[in-house]
Amino acid sequence: MNQNQPIILTEAEQTFTLYPRPPILHSLYTGWHGFGLVYMCQPGAEIPEVSTPRWHSLGIFTHGNYIIHGDRKLDGRRKVDAVVGGDVVITPANVGHEVVWDGEGDFIILAIETDFFARAIDADGESEKVELLPYFATSDPLIYQIGLALRGILEINPLGSRLYAESLVNTLSLHLMQHYCQRQPKLQEYTNGLPQIKLRQIIDYIYAHLNSDLGLIELAGLVSMSPHYFSHLFKQSTGMTPHQFVIRSRAERAKELILQGKMSLADIAQVVGFANQSHLNVHFKRLFGVTPKKILMRQ
Repeated sequence: MNQNQPIILTEAEQTFTLYPRPPILHSLYTGWHGFGLVYMCQPGAEIPEVSTPRWHSLGIFTHGNYIIHGDRKLDGRRKVDAVVGGDVVITPANVGHEVVWDGEGDFIILAIETDFFARAIDADGESEKVELLPYFATSDPLIYQIGLALRGILEINPLGSRLYAESLVNTLSLHLMQHYCQRQPKLQEYTNGLPQIKLRQIIDYIYAHLNSDLGLIELAGLVSMSPHYFSHLFKQSTGMTPHQFVIRSRAERAKELILQGKMSLADIAQVVGFANQSHLNVHFKRLFGVTPKKILMRQ
């Protein structure tokens, strides 16, 4: 094992060079900001000690029920992990991590920038107030499911997915704060939703930018709120999450354009912000019970 100073990682691409095989999927070109995901399948190998000031990192193992042993050094402590699918290793920013493992397996690396993490409940993003702790392999079904959901986005709809991906990572950040931090955050409770003037401001902005890759932090920033409280109050006001509201708004706008009969379905999908016609079809049928083509045929 490496006895020198840790390798300091500051760019996502540096991670790729540490492993024998290239990644299967990664989020470098998705437009995600503040976090990133890499999905790999690697043989038994050795990773020298690395550290990064930029990200909190989660290793999410997806290889199934068989055990892979990892001789792991984390934050100066050493342990042999018996890792199965569903286990998670948490490496906070500025913490050294090295490992040797003995079998082939697939896994997700999810990296969350420290400022993004801190802004989950604090609009000012004072990351020094949030002390994430290192954890050797531990089972966490919620982290595992969020990791799989983010991987699924990369597999099916990597572009135009920022709002959904940010919502998932914001939920994950809150979960980490509540269960893996030195001190749990004190969360305020609100019951009356967003003030009407702020709700109108958000809805008008969404309608004006339906064809944009909207982000949760972007919307929350319009009313100077953290993503957590904004999402909570927005759902109280509308009965929908911001992501659900945007999808419905896009589908409703698409329906209006279809009824006008002046544009192709492919063009309509682009104009209203869906990744392509296929995604328009999926969401349209889910919300209205019919496909866009059937609406056209009724004209």
